[in-house]
Amino acid sequence: MRAAFYDRTGPAREVLTVGGIDTPEPGPGQVRVRVRVSAVNPTDVKTRDGTTARPFDGVRVPHQDGVGDIDAVGDGVDAGRVGQRVWLWLASPGGPGGAPVAEWGTAAEYCVVPEAQAVPLPGSAPDDLGACLGVPAMTAYHCLFTGGSPHGTNVLVAGGAGAVGHYAVEIGGWAGATVVATVSGPEKAELAKRAGADLVVNYREPDAEQRIRALVPHVDRVVEVALGANLDLDLALLRNGGTIVTYAAAPQDPTVPVRRLMTANAVLRFVLLYGVPREDLAAAARELTIAVSEGALSPLPVHRFTLDDIAAAHEAVESGTTGKVLVDIG
Repeated sequence: MRAAFYDRTGPAREVLTVGGIDTPEPGPGQVRVRVRVSAVNPTDVKTRDGTTARPFDGVRVPHQDGVGDIDAVGDGVDAGRVGQRVWLWLASPGGPGGAPVAEWGTAAEYCVVPEAQAVPLPGSAPDDLGACLGVPAMTAYHCLFTGGSPHGTNVLVAGGAGAVGHYAVEIGGWAGATVVATVSGPEKAELAKRAGADLVVNYREPDAEQRIRALVPHVDRVVEVALGANLDLDLALLRNGGTIVTYAAAPQDPTVPVRRLMTANAVLRFVLLYGVPREDLAAAARELTIAVSEGALSPLPVHRFTLDDIAAAHEAVESGTTGKVLVDIG
């Protein structure tokens, strides 16, 4: 099969290769998916460039997320799943048959995953939406639901135009929360409004706190993309006993104002999707699929690349492109 792969970490154009490798076969409990669209996440780029590299032997086929059709199943999997259109989550790490010596992500014509990680995509949902789920939507879901449902609460989503922010706005609204999104400019504000935020505020404006308080007296939960930069605003708005959930790390760790956090009785939580228990992730995937079937989720703005241009796709993510970078495999 044709795939993108690398056998060492480094810059995209130096280490990524597109060529032929063996087609994987599904082992017990696994399915093989013929991939149509692969999505690039920031973590895919950081793993490839060595920033957050995990040790591996052999080659690594990158990318966690994608969409395609099941074309083969392993022992113990219902043969009726063949032909299902599915969205994929956390496809890499993990090799065919569970082999630890290679990592087979979605940047290939075929991908093998445990069957729970190939989730039927409702017929009304476009492929682009299926490819946009996975890491961003599951991260947003976990940030919103860890510690309890956000139903009836006030949620602040920092970076409401980003990938995780987009889905935090949509999932929060679907779950029955009042959602305030902060952004850095008018273009991003329009994206957050289209996602359904009840209020969108430019966090750089001096009256940001006052504008938010005009809608809600406080926020119960913050979904935070830049803890160090936004902590002052978060604490100014957070109710006593409220929760700040952060899912992204800056190159330099922030200084934590312990006394202010104590005074607010704040709960500070950290989320890294790859360490969340698999049963929790599978439950999130089921709930997200319900949200998709009800029309609650939408694709991000898409930037398309071919498999042969995968280095450019990685560079687009590195440059901070707003929206979702997708790689067409077919």
